[in-house]
Amino acid sequence: MRKQIAAANWKMNLSLEKAATLMTDLLASPIELSPNQEAVFGVPFPYLTSINQQIAGKKQFSLAAQNCSNKSSGAYTGEVSVEMLKSIHVPYVIIGHSERREYFNESNAVLAEKVNICFEAGLKPIFCCGEALQIREAGTQNSYVENQLKESLFHLTAGQLKGFVIAYEPIWAIGTGKTATSEQAQEMHAHIRNVLSAKYGSEVANSISILYGGSVKAANAKEIFGQPDVDGGLVGGASLIAAEFSAIINSLK
Repeated sequence: MRKQIAAANWKMNLSLEKAATLMTDLLASPIELSPNQEAVFGVPFPYLTSINQQIAGKKQFSLAAQNCSNKSSGAYTGEVSVEMLKSIHVPYVIIGHSERREYFNESNAVLAEKVNICFEAGLKPIFCCGEALQIREAGTQNSYVENQLKESLFHLTAGQLKGFVIAYEPIWAIGTGKTATSEQAQEMHAHIRNVLSAKYGSEVANSISILYGGSVKAANAKEIFGQPDVDGGLVGGASLIAAEFSAIINSLK
């Protein structure tokens, strides 16, 4: 059974005090997770250690960094290495979020390097892919996303990809209030799984958790997560509200 994941991406939000309060409220919420489900919190770098301490001992709650460097160490002022993240016991790293691709010009080749360096350190990437509005309107979203996967992931072995986590982000639905319909989400998730199956076989493809990221809210999470190839969500704004995100976690199938 594939792992079902509700992943929070706090982005560049919250003071340390507000972050601690949000996590305290979440920990006090009536959240029920089955053995194949996990809540992952992508928090800003300065808060990783303190939030990790808050969730210590909380079964099926995990931490994610929002990014990492594609370099192992050196004179790269302001960057954060996978070894740094490993040393503070951060298991997941979000790789290739659409905002990183757009604002920081992260290419598929650079993201392949980041995926590699995560594996070398024993960290688990949450690899993001997805198309902008003009790609969707042109009807070329399937080939566009397929190319992202091929250029960043297809050098990996089947063993590395087994149990991997991918987040599909329709960029036109991030922070816009627009949401892909559950049918649109399912269509792309099925396409991603088919692309992976063609390369690595159905066993590997069916082991990969594919999350939907694009204006997920408590009101629509259950319908989206109910689709056969949708294995949870990567949640932005709604993850900053304890009642919203706890409801989203409880919407996992």
